[in-house]
Amino acid sequence: MSLTSILSADAIEKAVKDCQAPDSFSHTKFFAACGLSSKTPKEIKDVFHILDEDKSGFIEEAELKFFLQRFVPGARTLTDAETKSILKAADDDSDGKIGAEEFHTLVMS
Repeated sequence: MSLTSILSADAIEKAVKDCQAPDSFSHTKFFAACGLSSKTPKEIKDVFHILDEDKSGFIEEAELKFFLQRFVPGARTLTDAETKSILKAADDDSDGKIGAEEFHTLVMS
């Protein structure tokens, strides 16, 4: 399964372009722009599993750094501040990683 089987390639491209500048990434704007926030819980979970590159059941800080590259190869890496901001917004149980339910809550926020 690929992200473009769930989200429009054009919407993904636009969402990534909107946050090209360092420290311009906003997860709320990004999820709305790429269309993820309007998807079903199952589709959001499918995206979570795609983003969980090591298949650990969690998205860790190291995976978040390359978040945009999972959407568009060659996209910039997130800055440390952006990575920590996503983690802070999503990590409800303070374990340093984002689980599937936490990701769903983040996307829908």
